[in-house]
Amino acid sequence: MKFVAFERAKQGTGASRRLRNTGKTPGIVYGGEGEPLLIELDHNALWHALKKEAFHASILDMELGGKAAKVLLRDVQMHPYKPMVQHIDFQRVDAKTKLHMKVPLHYVKAEESQAVKFEHCVVNHVMSEIDITCLPADLPEFVEVDLSGLKKGMSLHLNEITLPKGVTAVTRGKPNPVIVSVVTVAESEEPAAEGAAPAAEGAAKPEGKGEAKGDAKAAPAGKAAAGKAAAPAAKAPAAKAPAAKKK
Repeated sequence: MKFVAFERAKQGTGASRRLRNTGKTPGIVYGGEGEPLLIELDHNALWHALKKEAFHASILDMELGGKAAKVLLRDVQMHPYKPMVQHIDFQRVDAKTKLHMKVPLHYVKAEESQAVKFEHCVVNHVMSEIDITCLPADLPEFVEVDLSGLKKGMSLHLNEITLPKGVTAVTRGKPNPVIVSVVTVAESEEPAAEGAAPAAEGAAKPEGKGEAKGDAKAAPAGKAAAGKAAAPAAKAPAAKAPAAKKK
């Protein structure tokens, strides 16, 4: 991919802010035999270029002052909430010096595998990119991973994939990490639960009837008992007030 950059004379927070207000993005080019160089790019063109995968993982042709140079994208600083690129870094490429880069993994033919097609499993992508080292001429845009041989219960490790010629994987921690795993989908138990529901409801109905009848029978007895208990209290004579003594 190609892009056009221009030399930037001023630096600092204020100068960068004024540059962004005019639709430009400040940047820097470093590495190689030359000194670090301040540059500026058209923001709209840069914004659309950043949406392409190749812009992040391939050698770029930078046109600066009528001369072409090979560079790699190294860092992008985005605004916290606005769709704006605040700063961008590029590194010069030396044809004889090995590069250390992250390249994306492209998974293909998963739907043709036995695990997905016949065993109804789900393929889980554990890693979406890997670290590699290689010469600039051997740098791949991406690494393709064939998943057609997956079966139930399998896991695909890094050393089981084929890397392009001249490319070496770089690992940290685990020497041979898992990049893909096959997950079995649990069978639904809803039909069994639905079949058991009518039986449970049928068993509960007689108990409900019995309870209702029992409550109905118990209600009159309760009322009668309450009436008997209240009757003596009603028949009890009221206490007579003492007669006033005659003087």
